[in-house]
Amino acid sequence: MLGTTTIIEKTLRSRLKAGCNTTLPRFDVLAALDRESGPVTMSRLSDRLLVSNGNVTGLVSRLVEGGLVERNADPDDRRTLYVSLTAKGRKAFAAMAAHHELWVDEMFESVSDRDMKTLLTLVTQLYHDVHDRMESIDAP
Repeated sequence: MLGTTTIIEKTLRSRLKAGCNTTLPRFDVLAALDRESGPVTMSRLSDRLLVSNGNVTGLVSRLVEGGLVERNADPDDRRTLYVSLTAKGRKAFAAMAAHHELWVDEMFESVSDRDMKTLLTLVTQLYHDVHDRMESIDAP
């Protein structure tokens, strides 16, 4: 499973760089923001992406510089920052997502719809089982 994931990730990284001039982590940030109905806190974004706040801060800063994302402080608590896609960011992400979808479809074209549904069900179940088990082991 890890080997397959590595091949898929390597392929997507390469194609995002060559075809969209972006990185997989930046694409992931844009995708997470696109799924939100409005601005989200940096903490929520890092939770969604399963990465540290520091990691998200660097990614968001580069996306802000590119005009794809905007970052605003909460007027009631200046320590809290909200992040959202700009119009330019939404347009750029839509184009990237269209390419991404084609690439993923190409990689999985030999897998039937039925098998894909089964695979997604099993991987989702495994994710939740491992997550829950690790949380119970790590709980104080």
